Formats: sequence, C-alpha cells, structure tokens
Amino acid sequence: MTGSVDPIVINITIFVLAIFVGYHVVWNVTPALHTPLMSVTNAISSVVMVGAILAAGSETIGYGSILGGIAVALVATNTFGGFMVTHRMLEMFKKKDRSAARNVGRVPRSGPAE
Repeated sequence: MTGSVDPIVINITIFVLAIFVGYHVVWNVTPALHTPLMSVTNAISSVVMVGAILAAGSETIGYGSILGGIAVALVATNTFGGFMVTHRMLEMFKKKDRSAARNVGRVPRSGPAE
C-alpha cells in the first residue's frame, strides 16, 4: 500500500488530540499555578493575534481575510478577558491594608484634633 493519508484526517486527529491534552492539562493544574498558566495562555493568544492580523491584512478580500478579521476580534476579546481574570486573581493575593480596614464606616471629624 503506497496510498497517502488525506490531510483532513491528519488535521482532525491533531485537533482531537489537542483537545484531549488541553483538557487534562487545564483540569489537573493546581490552583497555585493557575495564574502563571493564564499568563502563558495570554502570551500564546498574542502570537495568534499576529497571525490573524496577517490573514486579515491580505491585499484581496476573500474568505481568508474575512476569517482573519473575525479571528482578530475573537483573539482580542480572549486576550482582554484573560488579562482581566489574571488581574483579578492577583488582587486576591495582595495583603489588605489593616488601617484602611479599621477605618471603614467611620466618619472623619471636621473640628480640631483633641
């Protein structure tokens, strides 16, 4: 048998394997590593953004440029959301100012100090 395998079958196989590996990587990560993993994911999304911009910026308008424009919008949304989630998670690990926490709800005096 000297026949070759259809490239669509190879691409679907790689796609299914990537889904399987990605699922296990994401669900088996410890909570302490979640924020660094999100940062790496944002970096990968920015590389995808470059490819989407190159696809959208072709000289002729066709399926590739339309899909590239849609990809730019989706990747921008994904990157922005990832940075928002990372920022929110990092805020959870910051120490709270105890003096500010004690003064919550207190009304400042307007007269001279006693």
